[in-house]
Amino acid sequence: MLVGLTGGWTSRVHRHGRMVVLSAALWGLAVAAAGVVGNVWLVLLFLTVAGGCDMVSGIFRGAMWNQTIPDELRGRLAGIELLSYSVGPTVGQVRSGGLAAWWGVRASVWSGGLLCAGAVGLLALCLPRLMTYDVRTNEHAVRLRDQRTAAAPAHTTAPA
Repeated sequence: MLVGLTGGWTSRVHRHGRMVVLSAALWGLAVAAAGVVGNVWLVLLFLTVAGGCDMVSGIFRGAMWNQTIPDELRGRLAGIELLSYSVGPTVGQVRSGGLAAWWGVRASVWSGGLLCAGAVGLLALCLPRLMTYDVRTNEHAVRLRDQRTAAAPAHTTAPA
C-alpha cells in the first residue's frame, strides 16, 4: 500500500532494468530474513518489505513491457507471461514443500529467499542489456514511442 501511495517517485526512474533486478533481489533477501528471524513481528515486517519490493518490480516490469512490446505481439507474449505466472508459483510450492518436509519450514523459507536473490544476481550477470535498459535511450522503446507518436491524431486548434 505504501508503494502505491508514494509511487510518484517511479516516474523519475529511467533505468527500469536495474530497478527490476534490485527490487527482485531485495524481495529474496527480505523473504530470507523472514525465514531467519524468530519474532513474529519481525517476520511480518520482512514480509511487508518483500511485498513492497514485489510491487516495485511489477511497476517497472509493466513499464518495460508497455515501452518495448509492439502491439501486434502483445497477445502472444501475454500468453507466455501467463504460462510463467502459472508455472512459476507451482514449481516454487513444490520446492518449498519438499524442503519444508526435509529441513523444516524456516529453512525452506530462508533458503528460497537466498535462491531467489542468487538467481536474480546470476540473471543480471547473464543479461547485461537488462541492467543497462534506459527508457530514454533503449532502441526498442524509442522506436515504439516514435511509432505511437506518428500514429496519434494531430491536435489542431480551430480558428477563433
